[in-house]
Amino acid sequence: MLFRDPLHDGAADPVAVWNRQTREWWLVYTNRRADAPGPGVAWVHGTDLGVAASADGGRTWTYRGALTGLETDWGRNTFWAPEIIWHDGIYHMYVSYLRGVPESWTGCAWIRHYTSPDLLSWTYRSTLDLGSERVIDACVFPLPGDAGFRMWFKDETHGSYTYAADSPDLYAWTPIGPAVTHRPHEGPNVFELGGHYWMLVDEWRGQGVLRSDDLEHWERQGLVLDTPGTRTDDGGIGYHADVVVQGGTAYVFYFTHPDRDDAGDDGTYRSRRSSLQVAAMRIVDDRLCCDRDEPVELDLTPEP
Repeated sequence: MLFRDPLHDGAADPVAVWNRQTREWWLVYTNRRADAPGPGVAWVHGTDLGVAASADGGRTWTYRGALTGLETDWGRNTFWAPEIIWHDGIYHMYVSYLRGVPESWTGCAWIRHYTSPDLLSWTYRSTLDLGSERVIDACVFPLPGDAGFRMWFKDETHGSYTYAADSPDLYAWTPIGPAVTHRPHEGPNVFELGGHYWMLVDEWRGQGVLRSDDLEHWERQGLVLDTPGTRTDDGGIGYHADVVVQGGTAYVFYFTHPDRDDAGDDGTYRSRRSSLQVAAMRIVDDRLCCDRDEPVELDLTPEP
């Protein structure tokens, strides 16, 4: 087990980012309220973005609190699944936003853009117009050359498939349509390893693996994190992942519901609590492979 949230025990949807000011690795995550009573799925709404920090390359993590200054509306609202990238001296965050604390999986969801010089002081920039009012789970990756950036996201009004948008500057985004449509999924994450581009998508049965040579055409390659692990709290499938590439290894950060059985969420704290985990992925015979039972002692180096 890598980390459990000490407030609500519902850490999920992590993104790993190097904090250049504090010289620490941060995990910023959806702080689900696994301990919250109430009807329906209210416990996954009304969430802050929690922060765990590591000053020793990821070997140990300390809870530091929740990001503040994100609200532009009154009341209690919902922040999910942050994506954070560093570009030209500024951190850019794209985060899923829902108004209020819904009790069901209904209503509008948007992706908001914030910027920060230090990961603490955030400025709201815009709510992105991505051609849908049910978009979540942003992932951003630079396009080859000087072609700008591409964002992949889940569009729940179009089959819960991954759609995409392009930007020349990380501020103005133009939707370009569907990117991955083989089956419903969420949480796309794109990275480069071994001369190929790779995408993980959360298929709720493990992480679907896709490979591309151009960020346009994606070839399916099966699943990883689909078989329960044996480490502490690593039982069950791996959900909504982020990847840090160092050398020839892709470290995949994900979350589990270690006590959940085939019945899923039964309304109890036991079935709702979650843990953050990490595993190593490598390319073997041109395929992305992951043995989640392999011991991983992180020693992440600073990003340039």
